[in-house]
This record gives sequence, structure tokens and C-alpha cells, in this order.
Amino acid sequence: MHHAHPHRHPRLRTALATATAAALTGGLLTLSAATATAADSAHVPQADFNGDGRGDVVASAHAAHVSGRQGAGQVVVLYGTATGVSSAKRTTISQNTTGSPGTAEAGDGFGGETAYADFNGDGYDDLAVASPWEKVGTDTNGGGLAILWGSASGLTGKGATVTDPAPSSHDYWGKDLAAGDFDGDGKADLAVGSSSSTLHVFKGGFSTSGTPGGRYTIKPPIVNGSNDFPHGPLSLTAGDVNGDKRTDLIVDGYETQTDYGWNTNYYVPGTPSGLSAASAKALKPGIITAVGDINGDGYGDIVSGAGWDATIQDGTPVPDAANGGKVHITYGSVSGPATTAGITQNSGNVPGTAEKGDGFGWDLDLGDINGDGYQDLVVASPNEDIDGVADTGQVTVLYGSASGISTTTGVQGFAQSTAGVPGNDEKNDLFGADLKLDDVTGDGKADLVVGSYENAGNGGLTYLPSNGTKITTSGSRTVAPSSSGVSTSGTPQFGAVFAD
Repeated sequence: MHHAHPHRHPRLRTALATATAAALTGGLLTLSAATATAADSAHVPQADFNGDGRGDVVASAHAAHVSGRQGAGQVVVLYGTATGVSSAKRTTISQNTTGSPGTAEAGDGFGGETAYADFNGDGYDDLAVASPWEKVGTDTNGGGLAILWGSASGLTGKGATVTDPAPSSHDYWGKDLAAGDFDGDGKADLAVGSSSSTLHVFKGGFSTSGTPGGRYTIKPPIVNGSNDFPHGPLSLTAGDVNGDKRTDLIVDGYETQTDYGWNTNYYVPGTPSGLSAASAKALKPGIITAVGDINGDGYGDIVSGAGWDATIQDGTPVPDAANGGKVHITYGSVSGPATTAGITQNSGNVPGTAEKGDGFGWDLDLGDINGDGYQDLVVASPNEDIDGVADTGQVTVLYGSASGISTTTGVQGFAQSTAGVPGNDEKNDLFGADLKLDDVTGDGKADLVVGSYENAGNGGLTYLPSNGTKITTSGSRTVAPSSSGVSTSGTPQFGAVFAD
């Protein structure tokens, strides 16, 4: 067995976790977070499945029981309204929903990874949904992938299978997804990861039967998975870093398959012929990544969260890390990634103190909260202890400016003990297990949705709106699995994965 890798994240939950890594990260390994996609450098696009101009949020419950089948999985679409998101306007979809490809089976993990874009060009966003542990024929954990089509009624469950073109060469098909226009032809493409280092890219212009406009593969400089190292990529993130109106891809993985083969991000640029792995550049580490224009210069900036500590169990130092976690910002330029900066809980007025195990950076997202044209940043430290309550979790809001992210001006911190935030600090809540910044009210300002591991893994969402200037608790609410059509049998982990 490999030594514990400090950079093994919550990605793809227990099926891909090891006991030693679980000990390192305080059990967060059963969670995941999706990563932001972007169609241009300046804006992080939001999903709009029903075309009403308000952002919609997809919260997976990938471990939910469906018709008594443990871990079959569901996705819950929360539609934006003038008063935000709630369970009052939502659609809950499983593989048993009429029109949805496949059948809900125990352990499939439907919703284990999701990504949105208008894949068929009809003006409504669609949702790619993976079932990474689905058994395919005799192939256990072969994985399945479907696209659910948007419409004037939103997502109804109607969709099509995206066929795995090489099922015998990998497992966990669809465990990492990212959508973007990688070749600049105006059509949304879909990059798909598995346990292999080879990524499959499906070109836009999908038919209603799931046939893409074309397909190619790329092989970035990460290692393949193996029986005790089942990874390939750990995450995929799309965004335009060099401002050429073609989406680039950030691929996170391991640089070598050895003990302490450190986690590395790679920038893979989009070109007129698609993604070019031959032009890949190594970046600072960090498993959860977002891309958006923080400083308003027209280039997408890469923000990555390295939530692990500076040393691991046997005292081995970890490159580019800090105790308590660290967030790396790599600013974009015409030639791609340029200057970098780092943020910890000891930076400026960032709430809390950097302490081992906090997990600052285990999740993050970008969006423009105050409408000033600069992308703002939310960062979670889901393993934060507050007043002796272990792993209750905290979220930090940092604002963008012409000089980048400010750690001194306007900084906000939210926990469930913050005045006006629903709920209470409880052990193992992991408040911030996932984060989403989206304009769900349609006022042009991004609102915050926080996922947690509430109630022993049932999960839950907390909605904190923008008041036009900052995130506020006025109008906040929780969204529970029980009111969203999700069974609380077992540990459904509702809100552990948001679509990006």
C-alpha cells in the first residue's frame, strides 16, 4: 500500500479513498466538489436549465437510496427564483426517473460528478451526470455517463447515454467532468476522465441520442491509476486563461506513481483543433479549482485549493503547502498562467488561525457577489474546529479587485454559529463540504450556497444571498434532503457535489 498522500482529496468518496488518507483528512474523503467551468475569461457561467435568466443549482445526493437500493444516487435541481433557491421549486432525478438512461442500482453513485453546458445548442443548459461506480456488463465500477436535456420546464429526466469508447481500458468512467468550448467553434464540448490518464473529449453539437459532434483523446502528464492508486485525474476545471475565447482545461493529478508522487495541476490550452496536451504547463497544486477573472484584466485566473497540511504523518514536508491548508492564485495572461500568490488563514483578515487539519481550500468557488466586474472568491475550511466543536466547518468570502483578491478589505466569515445563519455548529457538520456562487435571484449578483455533511451524512444546503454589496444572512434558509425528495436512509450526502 502507498503511504498516505496528503493531497488525496474528498474526490469521489469512499470508493476511491484509502484508510490512511482518511486518517489524514479527518474523514472528509467521502465528499466531493465539482469545479467551475467558464466560457470566457471574465465570467464564470451559471446553469440555466429552464431559460428564465436565473441561475439554477444542482445538488447531488450520490449516495442516496432509490427504491431501497443503497447508494443508487440522485440529483436535485433547485431552480432560481426572485427569492433564491429552496425545495419549493425543484426537480429530483434518479436513473429510475422516466426518460433517464439506465436503472437505479445499488452503488451506482448517480450524481457522483456533474457538469453543465448547452450541449445540444437549443438554448437551454443541459447536465452531464456520471454514475462512476456503475457496473457495466461484468465490469464492476466501469462507470456510466448521461446527459439530461434542459427545456422550458428545466430538467425533466429526459436524456441520453454518452457511450464509453474504451470500457476495457479504465474504470470509473465519468468520475471527472468539465464542459467548455475548447476549440472555439461556439459549441460546448465535454471532457471526461476515468481511472486512466487519457481523457476523452466529446465535441459539441450532441444529438438527442447522445452522439457528439466528434471525439478525440488527450494524454496530459499525469499517471494512470492502478489497483491501489485508482485515480487518473483528480479533477478537471474549464476556463479561458489566456483570453483567446477558447476554453482551457486545468487537469489535476499525480506527476509520478510513487510514494509522495506529489499532486500537480496542469494547464492544457484550448486551440482551434481542441485541447493540446503537448502544450501543458505545470501549475501550483490544489485539487479543487476555479477559473475566473479576479482582477478585471480580461484573462481568467486559476484558483486552486491545497487543503492538506505542510507535513504528513511521518514528518515528510509537502511542497507548496501550509498547515491548515493553502489557496494558490495563478493570474492569467495572454501567454497563459503567469504570476502566483498564496492565501492561508494567517493572511490579512482571513477568519480563524491556520491550524493543522482545518482543510482551508478543500473547496472554493468564484462569482461576482457585488457586481463590480471582479470575480470574488469563497473558500471553505470544512474541518475547522470552532469553540471545541470538531470538524464543524467555516466559509470565508474574499473580494476581487484590480489588484487581485484582497485579504484585508471586506473579508467575511460564516459558520453555523454566525448570527443569522441557520443551524448550529455541530461535530462533523463539515460546513463548506461544497460551495457554489451563482446568481439565483436574477439581480446580476452572485449568491452563495453552502453544502454540509449535516446529521451524520444526510447532508444539507444553506442559502446565503447577496444584498448587492456582500453576502448576507438576511433571507437565508436551509434546504434539507427530506423536503427535496431524497431519502435519509443511510448517508445520502445531499449537497456534497454541486454541478459546475
